[in-house]
Amino acid sequence: MTASPTPSSPRPARPHRPGGPGRLRGLGGPVGHFVGTYGLLALTALLFLAFSLALPRTFPTLDNIDSILSSQSIPAILALGATVPIVTGKFDLSIGYALGLAHVMVLHLIVNEGWPWPSACLVVIVGGAVVGVLNGLVVEFGRIDSFIATLGTGSMMYAVTGWITEGGRIVPGPEGLPAAFTDLYDSSFLGLPVPAFYVLALALALWLVLERLPLGRYLYVVGSNPRAADLVGIPTRRYSVYAFAASGLITGFAGVLLAAQQQIGNPSVGLDYLLPAFVGALLGSTAIRPGRPNALGTVVAVAVLAVGLSGIGQLGADFWVTPLFNGATLLIAVGLAGYAARRRLRTGATAAHDGPAAPESAPPSSPPSSSSSPSSSTPPSSTPPDGGTPGSQP
Repeated sequence: MTASPTPSSPRPARPHRPGGPGRLRGLGGPVGHFVGTYGLLALTALLFLAFSLALPRTFPTLDNIDSILSSQSIPAILALGATVPIVTGKFDLSIGYALGLAHVMVLHLIVNEGWPWPSACLVVIVGGAVVGVLNGLVVEFGRIDSFIATLGTGSMMYAVTGWITEGGRIVPGPEGLPAAFTDLYDSSFLGLPVPAFYVLALALALWLVLERLPLGRYLYVVGSNPRAADLVGIPTRRYSVYAFAASGLITGFAGVLLAAQQQIGNPSVGLDYLLPAFVGALLGSTAIRPGRPNALGTVVAVAVLAVGLSGIGQLGADFWVTPLFNGATLLIAVGLAGYAARRRLRTGATAAHDGPAAPESAPPSSPPSSSSSPSSSTPPSSTPPDGGTPGSQP
């Protein structure tokens, strides 16, 4: 004879605590938010302090700071240019080739064609935007993956660069380049190199567009969920072309600065900037706004790379350490960016699930029964954990 089960007393509902499980897993709550937001910036300060203690006579000096700001300005600008297509979920691998073409074209127009330097610079910058538009059209209307498409267009740009230079270098005559042109890179303002102010102005402009204007919000929606962007009426193709156009425009400007710095047209110099640019852009998506590419995070990432490379160089590292450092940092950056993005999606899904899941004042819609499952008391209007589009509200 089987004894009938005695009804057990109902367990009291566990009180809902905001971010409860997240506080026990890893770094959750305010500490995790602070580390994720400003951890890269703190790492920059720690690296600077460590190298200052190891190299007290050379590293913490104004000359070294000026050298870092000046030498890393072009990689920073190019990284900001690479950031814009990444916001839309695309990659522009042509920026290294376009940088080489732009700086060669500026010198070709000034030295070989005799153009005034302002006209040459303006034509090259506008031409960079046109090249960016063509990249966007190939990707969006040709239905070609951005990685493959921009690699192909970049190879074509490299061919055009070789055709212009005929495989050699463009060397100015005995009179040299106009002083006003070279001052675009060599001059200083308020005791700091002028290129550092270019980086600051560009970063602030991109921050304003991406974080405060509807254009930036649309770009983030296109990058996070293109299907949802289509459903709400956002022209995804048009905004992707906008992103590539901005990347090309910024790359053209970086090419003008590279020409003012190098003062010699070298057809292969642009490729050296491709990897650092993507390292800065991808690593920047783990700082300031973790999980999403952003301009200020890119600047912080470039600062980490600049301080690290400067310290390693002054410690007497071999020439092969620089590409090793860039490659390893790229792998770490991609891993951290993916982790930050997944963590941001999990946080959004948890917030969507926990919000309506624990109503304290609303009575249950039906009396509980012994055969009901735990999910049967959930109101029909509750948002499922995987519902919605976490990226639709950047």
